Amino acid sequence: MKKLLLLSILLFVCFYSQAQDDKKVSVQAVYKSEIEAIAKDKRVQAAFKIIQDLEPQTMKNLVELTEIPAPPFMEQKRGERFMQMMKAAGADSIWVDEVGNVLALRKGKIKGKTVVLEAHLDTVFPIETDVKVKYKGDTLYAPGIGDDTRGLTMVLTIMEAMKKAKVMTNADVIFIGVVGEEGLGDLRGVKHLFKNGNRKIDAYIAIDGGDIGRINNMALGSLRYRATFNGPGGHSWGAFGLANPHHAIGKAIDYFDTAAGAYVANGPKTSYNVGRVGGGTSVNSIPFESWMEIDMRSVSPEKLLGIERILKEQMQRALDDYNKKVKKGDLLTLNLEKIGERPSGELGENLPLILKAIAATSYFDAQPTLTRGSTDSNIPIALGVPAITIGRGGKSDNAHALDEWYINDETGALAIKLAMLILVAEAGLSN
Repeated sequence: MKKLLLLSILLFVCFYSQAQDDKKVSVQAVYKSEIEAIAKDKRVQAAFKIIQDLEPQTMKNLVELTEIPAPPFMEQKRGERFMQMMKAAGADSIWVDEVGNVLALRKGKIKGKTVVLEAHLDTVFPIETDVKVKYKGDTLYAPGIGDDTRGLTMVLTIMEAMKKAKVMTNADVIFIGVVGEEGLGDLRGVKHLFKNGNRKIDAYIAIDGGDIGRINNMALGSLRYRATFNGPGGHSWGAFGLANPHHAIGKAIDYFDTAAGAYVANGPKTSYNVGRVGGGTSVNSIPFESWMEIDMRSVSPEKLLGIERILKEQMQRALDDYNKKVKKGDLLTLNLEKIGERPSGELGENLPLILKAIAATSYFDAQPTLTRGSTDSNIPIALGVPAITIGRGGKSDNAHALDEWYINDETGALAIKLAMLILVAEAGLSN
């Protein structure tokens, strides 16, 4: 009974902490009228119908793209197929940039503004993962089928629907399949888009995440490190007494967990996680190397810097304390390498892009909710560029797991129509 009570408390705390970042909002009258006027336009209505009619093709695209493995830094094959699909959907020009992003331009009637609609090409799974889609009734099972392959198919369908319905915008629209959103990809695709003013982007709409109604306007910052303890290595019997990196890394994890646990107990929500540990060659060998990868996140840039400082201090403390006890051979050394950095940030609720997204969501009778997350939008949000991340619709779960699944219910097509309506509202419907 005590265990059940403790579990209930922990679940409540986790839910409450997440809910603190979510805020239900209502539509402003002026934007409600604007969205209704756009939605009633004959071309937009025609595009909505085309989206509905394209449902079988959208699902076919989903299965085909899902079955092309695309880990970070290995998205090329999927990118090539996505580019072919973009050509079929229709665009004024299509190209691949220096890091592998696939871009398609649809020119606007009035020069001077550029709006991006994107989803990311990569998934978290290694190249050898079985990504064959399996069917159980109306449920599709495959690693990456939701996150974010479903988003890619939405981009394609919106492109095709706008072309067939002759929906023209004032601003240029760039549709993008972005590389490197997941894991050690470290948002490299979107970072490149904004690097040194590579391209003028005035508004940024990313499709990632599940439920329709999600409007992510707050960026969850993160830092990731790889800590590597190195030693001489040797035979477990013959070289016994040499410094053992595994023993030191165990001490380091304990030190960090204790200090970081106390640090995150108060103040802005902050998390930490030792996600991967490795090293060693055999059970009867003293390892010459032991490494771990650490993920740290916070809603507060200052708090994130604080836990980063704790990590560095506790890794050094563990190294020093362990080396004091080494009686034979060389001492251990430590290499602490930053392998990922995503900035925090937050955009005000009264930005036109956000207000249009709220009104468009309400138009489809969904509850708009402002949220915080770690997505491609982190970069433009941190730079002050109007940006949101919206959901993929349908039903899905187990993202980043081998048994990830997706059901295309009535909200699937609705999410595509919603994304298009937000895009057209932000880019301006041309007369």
